[in-house]
Amino acid sequence: MTVMDMFNLKGKVAYVTGAAQGIGESLATALAEAGADVAIVDINQEVAEATASKISEATGVKTAAYSFDVTVPENATKLVEQVVADFGGLHIAFHNAGMAHNVAAEDMSIEEWQRMIDLNLNSVFYGTQAAGRHMLDNGGGSIVNTGSMSASIVNVPQPQIHYNAAKAGVVHLSKSFGVEWADRGVRVNTISPGYIGTELLQSEELAPLRKEWEALTPQRRVGSPDELKGIAVYLASEASSYATASDFIVDGGYTAA
Repeated sequence: MTVMDMFNLKGKVAYVTGAAQGIGESLATALAEAGADVAIVDINQEVAEATASKISEATGVKTAAYSFDVTVPENATKLVEQVVADFGGLHIAFHNAGMAHNVAAEDMSIEEWQRMIDLNLNSVFYGTQAAGRHMLDNGGGSIVNTGSMSASIVNVPQPQIHYNAAKAGVVHLSKSFGVEWADRGVRVNTISPGYIGTELLQSEELAPLRKEWEALTPQRRVGSPDELKGIAVYLASEASSYATASDFIVDGGYTAA
């Protein structure tokens, strides 16, 4: 098998949550460019449909858009069932939906804590379990969850203990799934980005913080969402067949400095 064959996703079906824009859109685009049919999953149906159409027109693969609230446990199974019914299978699942929120630890409400845990951690458990059940019964597959360098370090100067804790949970949760299913054909890994220049991160409002983040990053810049496309295809494809229960940090050197 050649290297190009190993990275080829033609004939595979994938879904990506939080895929309407930002990092999720780049992940979904990467899978489509490698040949996979891709379900675009997002809370915003209208934007998801636009992204699905754009990706399909650019790559020629089959796409569809779905609106699911990933914090609702039963929606994980519904999503898997819908994708399998519409696409004929499921081989790759990316759980990327999430968000950060800044609030001082001493001022954080229980509601703020729970909201971050539900979106960034609990939803990943629901999705990984549902996708994994299908893959275990159907010859295996690859599950990739979006962690964060915040799983390994404490970000400064922004206060975000709930986000950091949730992402640390995602990384260890994924390792635990990956080890448990390692001999049954289902691989589970995480991609942990550093500061990535999404539209939100590039906003004028965050300009002062962005300067601090760039100064703390050895490459002295934030990353581009497209700089995650290579690792996404690697983990989705047979190129990473011996990689499971691993966390792949892509952060411009931040956590090593």
